[in-house]
Amino acid sequence: MRNLLCRVPRSAQPFVATLVRTIFAQPSAEEVAAQLERVQEQLARRFPAAAELLERAAPDITAFAQFPVAHWRQIWSNNPQERLNWEIRRRSDVVGIFPGREAIVRLVGMVLAEQHDEWAVARRYMSADSLAALTRPPAEIEATDDGADEEEVMPALVAAAG
Repeated sequence: MRNLLCRVPRSAQPFVATLVRTIFAQPSAEEVAAQLERVQEQLARRFPAAAELLERAAPDITAFAQFPVAHWRQIWSNNPQERLNWEIRRRSDVVGIFPGREAIVRLVGMVLAEQHDEWAVARRYMSADSLAALTRPPAEIEATDDGADEEEVMPALVAAAG
């Protein structure tokens, strides 16, 4: 989003940001792709550089739509990563000066270990039921209209889970 907003005047940035967010608000993968195309067409008139960037980034922007709808919000957001980076920055600011590289690695390693424990035990980012759907064989997954998207993604996920 930041790269896109750099290509439009500051006065138009709120409009463009709102327009791009509509891509993620669609209920199905087909509608996500259609909305991305509509947004590109609308931006091409006034901001061709922004439309061209959206066109080049289309596979990355719509990658979340290949997963179950229950995961979409978690996939397209990078808030957990931003919070983790903020916590690492906060703790390193408290320490101030590190005596050596090992001290930095130890501090960051502890923050990452805490985060891992919290996500593993305390709160789940994605429900166990929705994750279980990713590990089932493709034949058990309810096919969408064409069914091709799940068949391409699922074997890799099944292999990764095994």
